[in-house]
Amino acid sequence: MFGISWRTLILGAVSLGFLLGGIIFIWAATFKIPDIQSLHDRKVSQSAKIYDRTGTVLLYDLHENIDRTVVPIADISLHIRNATVAIEDSTFYEHFGIRPLATLRAVFIQPLRGKGVQGGSTITQQVVKNSVLTSERAISRKIIEWVVALRLEKELTKDDILELYLNESPYGGTIYGAEEASQAFFGKPARDVTIAEAAYLAALPQAPTYYSPYGNNRDALEDRKNLVLSRMRALDFITEDEYNDAQADVVEFKPQSISGIRAPHFVFYVREQLEQEFGRRTLEESGWHIITTLDMDLQDAAEKIVGDYAESNEENFDASNAAVVATDPKTGDILTMVGSRNYFDDEIDGNYNVAVAKPGRQPGSAFKPFVYAQAFAEGYAPETVVFDVKTQFSTSCQPNDLSEEPPCYSPNNYDEKFRGPVSLRSALAESRNVPAVKLLYLVGISDALRLARAMGISTLEGSDRYGLTLVLGGGEVTLLEMVNAYGVFANEGIKSDARSIIKIEDRNGNEVRSYPTNQNRVLDENVALSVSDVLSDNEARTPEFGADSPLYFPGHHVAAKTGTTNDSRDAWIVGYTPNISIGAWAGNNDNSPMVKQIAGFIVAPMWHEFVDVALQKYPEDPFPEPAQLTTADDKPILRGIWEGVDIQNDPSGKLRVTANIHSILYWIDKNNPRGARQENPEQDAQFTRWEYSVRNWVNQNSLFDGTVLFH
Repeated sequence: MFGISWRTLILGAVSLGFLLGGIIFIWAATFKIPDIQSLHDRKVSQSAKIYDRTGTVLLYDLHENIDRTVVPIADISLHIRNATVAIEDSTFYEHFGIRPLATLRAVFIQPLRGKGVQGGSTITQQVVKNSVLTSERAISRKIIEWVVALRLEKELTKDDILELYLNESPYGGTIYGAEEASQAFFGKPARDVTIAEAAYLAALPQAPTYYSPYGNNRDALEDRKNLVLSRMRALDFITEDEYNDAQADVVEFKPQSISGIRAPHFVFYVREQLEQEFGRRTLEESGWHIITTLDMDLQDAAEKIVGDYAESNEENFDASNAAVVATDPKTGDILTMVGSRNYFDDEIDGNYNVAVAKPGRQPGSAFKPFVYAQAFAEGYAPETVVFDVKTQFSTSCQPNDLSEEPPCYSPNNYDEKFRGPVSLRSALAESRNVPAVKLLYLVGISDALRLARAMGISTLEGSDRYGLTLVLGGGEVTLLEMVNAYGVFANEGIKSDARSIIKIEDRNGNEVRSYPTNQNRVLDENVALSVSDVLSDNEARTPEFGADSPLYFPGHHVAAKTGTTNDSRDAWIVGYTPNISIGAWAGNNDNSPMVKQIAGFIVAPMWHEFVDVALQKYPEDPFPEPAQLTTADDKPILRGIWEGVDIQNDPSGKLRVTANIHSILYWIDKNNPRGARQENPEQDAQFTRWEYSVRNWVNQNSLFDGTVLFH
């Protein structure tokens, strides 16, 4: 045994390798290359299906009504052929079916890096994968793929292989093949497309849902189209002039046409998530039943309500579109997602999903609750008083310069009125702007951003990107993230990550994968309850909205906050009960302004009607009463006493009464509001500005501010 030489072992291993290789070659030779129709039939029978949360309502069959038109390669533009080769396999006309170095790197080096078997496939190999093999990603399958690819190259010409590829490639939804894609996107046969159009087509097959021209990732599609053109130029497939012309060419896509789909915005949101996780081919061939979180009853109601109100809003407010999202605060389940009034309305870009589009839209005052929550966490309370007076916040301008033009910053309230001293409860309930800006300064932009991110707002950038306008909606957010973040208040400080899929089952009902809820506490329970207490206080918001506004539901406890951007481009409302969080948006997809009006008129009536429907299925529980955030030992200003009255016995025996009216910066250290007051408050950059405006208000109202001695 120990006398066997290394030479013998090596010869034995080589012989074994040849034997295994021969077996694989013989086995691979038995494979038949199916025609396109048989491939189509196989995929339809095994494609994944997407259902609502009951598992009974079919939302979408990935291959129902599949569209494909097979044409000879002579009827496919040379531009499409060149663009495809440039981006998918630049050495297609040179190799013999595989690229050994690229494949070895993909099979052996990438797994060692923890990235699995991936990449390295030639167009020939992709034809093999699409036509013969399963989507399993393993080294053994890769070896078989090589062998069949080599055989395919011997049996077919390069043009034959490219023809198979271009008739099989996915271009999004139910569109397969370059001819069908050309007709669907551009209304012309594949032989007539321009260079720019060909570049778009070549850009799609890698990730057709993500790069869809009808989706939310148009910038990514543009980048990939430009990459295709640069590759074509580098390979001398086009001249410099052709390259420049194609770069400048503005391509118009035909309106999208899809049938046999329900809740389309939600479905394509789910499909993109699944394709990123499992890959397109796995979905097409898995036969899975995907049980989502969607409540179809609520979805149907939302689609009708959004459609009805958006049409009237277009006539009354120049707001052509609207969106609604509902989630379950306790699980994060997306119950409803309507991304526009009509997915199939190309005049308003209805396929654009406002609910999840990033970087998002400015939320206006709907962002304020995050700042107030941070303030309550730091020691302020609903009773705390700040002065709602015209104030210059910019250190580039003098305190008495109340200009609003840059570099000055002296914001108005929406009604251009100022209330004087107001509690934080009233300021938030009435959506006063000046108190909100002051509160953001007191808590700090960084801390407010940190909390908003912890609650689920991912689109906000660093604190150096924003100024005090952040509290008035200066950042961009998405409707889905706003609704889910408000759900943290509803769930008493516990964040439930948004969830769109409950589980995946195979065709026999066996569970393939489940998606459990993911929760963590991001906000103190009593702080969350305090915010809910303010936002559901109809009496507190009555001065601004009236006693019977669309925010009020007699007999129900519903918290809500509206938001309107200063330029009237976005109108928001987000509200919740302990059992459901619902948000609505109104505006125009092209970001053009609406008629100047508050969200309470534009979007709140639509939201109110949908909440009425939701409350029938998800009845609310009363919000638990929050504990008092302040005590008798806290500073008077924190407890709501703003006059600064001090009563003492004078040494002469007289009673000395002092009224000492100041801004909150006089009474507290903003870095420690419940600690000792700032000895030198004038060192704060905002102190003289806030004080100047308070003195103006005192004088204008002829208030006593000084000391009086009484016998």
